Amino acid sequence: MATAGIVTSDDSVFTEMAATASPAIGALALACRALIFDVLPGTVEVVWPRQRTAGYGTGPKKMTEQFCWLAPYTKHVVFGFYYGTELPDPDELLEGTGNPMRHVKIRTPEDLRNPALRQLVETATTHRVPPLPGTE
Repeated sequence: MATAGIVTSDDSVFTEMAATASPAIGALALACRALIFDVLPGTVEVVWPRQRTAGYGTGPKKMTEQFCWLAPYTKHVVFGFYYGTELPDPDELLEGTGNPMRHVKIRTPEDLRNPALRQLVETATTHRVPPLPGTE
């Protein structure tokens, strides 16, 4: 059975999900989320609390309007990219074998401050997703 996502306009749903992880991983998850909103203010967030994931994009639809997702795990946060195989990755941060998805494991605040990660997010916001409503 599919879990319905919750389109959010505040921090509460994601914050509650992040709180189910350890304090360190929860803080990393919140920092990952902040990076996404810093790169693209107005990003549409859809949280799937039962799956412990959240998707981000210019609309709520996976694969057509979302460019990345976050998933807190025990020892890291998965910072995933729906079309990661198509993104330039000169620093070879992306992992995985899914087609077309790839991810970066965020284990420390230093991982999150890597300029190459920010560049991946910036590129992903314009790759295969329509612009945010009102910005065309």
